[in-house]
Order: sequence, then C-alpha cells, then structure tokens
Amino acid sequence: DGWIAVRQWFQYTDATYGREPGSVWEQTILFRDGLRYFLSADKITSVNSVAQLTLRIDMPGHLKHRAGNSFEQIYLSYGGTLPAAAFLEDFPPHARHLYQRDDTAIPELMIRAYQVRLESAVGPWLAGITLEPGVVSEAWCHQRGYVCFIEEIGGRPVAAGESFGAAYAVGWFNGIEEMCATAEEHKGAIGLGLNRMPKLV
Repeated sequence: DGWIAVRQWFQYTDATYGREPGSVWEQTILFRDGLRYFLSADKITSVNSVAQLTLRIDMPGHLKHRAGNSFEQIYLSYGGTLPAAAFLEDFPPHARHLYQRDDTAIPELMIRAYQVRLESAVGPWLAGITLEPGVVSEAWCHQRGYVCFIEEIGGRPVAAGESFGAAYAVGWFNGIEEMCATAEEHKGAIGLGLNRMPKLV
C-alpha cells in the first residue's frame, strides 16, 4: 500500500580498452503516494579491475529551450543560482559551472535543478538530488543547444567483482528550501533496498 517500485538491469555485451564484457548495471525506482518526486538508485558491478570507473547519467535531465524561453533559472547547490540569460550562447563544460570532486571539500548537498517558466504563476523546480554528495566525481552544466546536465558518479578504483553506485531524489519541488530539506532527510544514502518495505541504504 502506498508505493510501487520498478527494478531493471542490463549486462553489458561490449567493453573497451581490452576489458572483458559482462559488467552489470542495475536500477531501482520507487514511487510513493502523495509525493511529487521519486527515489532511485543505480548500481554497477564490474567484471574488471579499473583505476577510475564512472557511470555517466543525466541529472535531472537535459534542459531544452530556445533563448531561455522555458526556464527562469538554474540552481546548483555547489554554485548558486544562474539566470536563464546565462545560457543564451553555447559554451563547453570546462568553461563554466563545472564541478570536479575535491575530497578535501565535498559539498554538503548535491542538488541540480531548474525552475520552469509559467506565464500565469511562479513555476516549480525540477530537481535531481544525489543523496551522497561524495559519490559524484564530476558534474557539468553547460550550453550546447540545450543545457547539459551530465553527472558522473564513481571515479574511484574498482576491483573485479566489486560494485559502486548512488541514490537520488528526482522530481518537482516548490522551491530551493524544499529541495534542501529532502536532501537532508535522505542524506548519505547510496542504494535502495526492496524487501517488504522500501528502504534507502
């Protein structure tokens, strides 16, 4: 009662740099009644030993627009708010707003969001919250015909047979304060277990 979950997975059939195929990606997504956001988790189990293994995702998803017509502003918890006007011309990832992990200064929260533009009211925010900030190795927020929200998790040594992953809250929020409260509520989670009741782990 009150929730439904989806589990999916894929075993990679190709590999690069002379590595063995067969690593497994798993994802669990949890939808709960009465909430405008869902919880999800990704997990990679590697069949190879890799010095810096990453999983690349879009978080909360790329933002399509024409000269900033579809959004008011962007919020990066590690970089503040950015107006739509800052994304009128293309620029590469390394030019602006690039997050690269520094283990001596992990941010308290990892939130990336944008406020949609509505004609008749203040628009809500679509946010992607990575619940354990330390798992994010790099995060982009650049313009290339759309705002690119690529995020990479992992980026640390992984031995054959080992796993790494991350957990997220993704969805709609009324404001930055609500996003931050949700991030704090679930802070530190890197997985999502499903037994009789769902539980972040």
